[in-house]
Amino acid sequence: MDAALLKEREAFRKRALAQPVIEKRSKPASSSQQAKRKKPLSAGTHGHGHGSGSTTGGFNYKMMQGSSKYKFGVLAKIVDYMKQRHQEGNTFPLSIEEILDETKQLDIGAKQKMWLINEALPNNPKIGMEDGKYFYKATFVLRSRKSLERLLKKHDQQGLGGIMMDDIQESLPNYEKCIETLGDLVIIITRPDKKKVVFFNDKSAQLNIDEEIKELWNTTAVDSIDEAKIEEHLRKQGIFSMEDLSLKHVPQRKKRAGRRGPRKFKTHNDHLAGVLQDYSQESSKPS
Repeated sequence: MDAALLKEREAFRKRALAQPVIEKRSKPASSSQQAKRKKPLSAGTHGHGHGSGSTTGGFNYKMMQGSSKYKFGVLAKIVDYMKQRHQEGNTFPLSIEEILDETKQLDIGAKQKMWLINEALPNNPKIGMEDGKYFYKATFVLRSRKSLERLLKKHDQQGLGGIMMDDIQESLPNYEKCIETLGDLVIIITRPDKKKVVFFNDKSAQLNIDEEIKELWNTTAVDSIDEAKIEEHLRKQGIFSMEDLSLKHVPQRKKRAGRRGPRKFKTHNDHLAGVLQDYSQESSKPS
């Protein structure tokens, strides 16, 4: 063999021996075998399974008490329950312990309970607080049919329109019976989005109009006539009811012109002009 090749082979061998060698360990058992070994016992078998989060095998949200999903789930359940009891007529406030007891959530942690007391319930727009207890804060304060009638009448007189049926349902216990008792005092309109609006039916504003006038009103076309022509036509017929509807021109006050020239001051003691004498020159003469 060539001597040069032998030298290169020997140099390569020395370099390989000088480098550290990492021992390759044997492969552990396969993942499937480990899963079989660590697999917990089922709920129907006897014994205790290691690594099981629950005896039923399902995911338990109560084990994640620090998660926001669990906290807001507790809050949503409380708000829904308070709304339900308000609609049933139970409007008296409850303490936090009574709320947790009636919603069956007494097993929450102390951290979540303090979060409800200090942040969640006081900042919720649908929960009110009175003497350390909580109540449901509805859109309107309604107690009976009379209060609903007064509210609808007030909205009608102030030009606020109707009230959503959902808000009445939320605010008034037994709202369906109250609306049924009002009868023709209310008018219910269904919007295109299927939501209902309740209006007050003011009978004092109703007018008895002849059918002939209604037919004339429906058959008269005024699409091509502007307001000025309609007003001129009514004036020719001796009707001046549209004068109050026209825009009134308010004359602007004229600004006063600014003063020109030096300002004149009022002089005093004009009646003594010929009596007063000037002694300043005489006092300056030597004696």
